[in-house]
Amino acid sequence: MIDFPNRPKLLVTLEAEARSRAVIAGCIGLTADVAYLADLSQADRATALADADVILARNTAKELHPGEVGLIRKARLIQFVTAGVDYIPLGDIPTDVPIANNGGAYAEPMAEHALAMTLAALKRLFVEHTKIAAGHFDQFRLNRMLAAATVGILGFGGIGIATARLMRAVGAKVHVINRRGATDEPVDWIGREADLDTLLAASDVLILSLPLTPASEGLIGARELGLMKPDAVLINLARGEIVDEAALYAHLKAHPTFTACIDAWWIEPVRHGRFEMGHPFTSLPNVIASPHNSASAAGWRDIALRRAIENAMLALTGQTPRFLVPPADRMM
Repeated sequence: MIDFPNRPKLLVTLEAEARSRAVIAGCIGLTADVAYLADLSQADRATALADADVILARNTAKELHPGEVGLIRKARLIQFVTAGVDYIPLGDIPTDVPIANNGGAYAEPMAEHALAMTLAALKRLFVEHTKIAAGHFDQFRLNRMLAAATVGILGFGGIGIATARLMRAVGAKVHVINRRGATDEPVDWIGREADLDTLLAASDVLILSLPLTPASEGLIGARELGLMKPDAVLINLARGEIVDEAALYAHLKAHPTFTACIDAWWIEPVRHGRFEMGHPFTSLPNVIASPHNSASAAGWRDIALRRAIENAMLALTGQTPRFLVPPADRMM
């Protein structure tokens, strides 16, 4: 590769097979020189990390050798390809090095997952499937409409916005909370974090799509669940740790008309190396479970990679990137 001295340098630390390299090359074009950390000798790795203007990573804890994070000197941005970065030890990265997650990278498939879970819960699909399999044909048991229901969305970034658009198309009212308490998206109500109790009380369906941060960890506990409607539906697309696991299980046991749709779990293979439930949620009829696969749509990995590169391009061209993670939001 010809090195152009005045061209910014993009260092790719994530494992990139031929397909991903083609995506990266197609997006970057002649904007920057691209190097792949896996291709470099130990000496060249040190130079590349010191000289990189932008770093494209998946998990720096796995991609960098011990001590290498300290070699990052001039980076304008470390761009992660994942939307959630709470499990990456960001505390090892100097606070003056900007970090961005891949906000909204998987928004559209996750929004569809939220809609599917919502309809499955309101229409009692799994409950009635189990009953009919046992020979109980309960034709006249009433189900519920999503149209005119109030869907609360806690965390109104890319996922929340994409979900709101689907819900509004079905005719639901959309109430949301974000940090600003303002949005250009059409919603029926918007509040700030301090308005959580109001959102909880109003929601027929509550969707969690906010990042896990020190402020959001354990945000939904017994008190908050108690503010919700007895027949509400709680959908967690975010992180298990945002909800108190024991409190949710106890609430589901005490309120059989309350439904939890759990896509994000407390102990998961990608983040923890194993899957584990502290309580037998799947034994409850008012739980709908999925293996945190809301983002796993066919062909979407390339789209997510392009979105990460588009944000990296802003930094490479001297613009302000989006989805910056402030030091106070870094979990480790």
